[in-house]
Amino acid sequence: MGITKTEEFTIKDNKIAKYAKALAHPARVAILQLLIKKQACICGDIVDELPLSQSTVSQHLKELKEAGLIKGDIDGAKMCYCIDEKEWENAKTYLNNLFVAYTNKTKCC
Repeated sequence: MGITKTEEFTIKDNKIAKYAKALAHPARVAILQLLIKKQACICGDIVDELPLSQSTVSQHLKELKEAGLIKGDIDGAKMCYCIDEKEWENAKTYLNNLFVAYTNKTKCC
């Protein structure tokens, strides 16, 4: 990330950006919603639930895992995924704090 100068921003700003990037695609949102709905580790079912190829789903899972929102375990030849509870709470806190900070007291624009 050298040229984006992420080191010039706070840890908080970088975490919010990491979570926002992970949520910035509808397929990743759909994957998260599926994992939330199932409340369990899911293996091959993710591909069956989405109108995407295995390789595309894998790429989205990789992005979500890199952001820390999901975790995965190897189960034989398959990876099983679920929500990473600790990171999920962190993301919820960071994003909520960003949104509740705005109150529009000046009625700008």
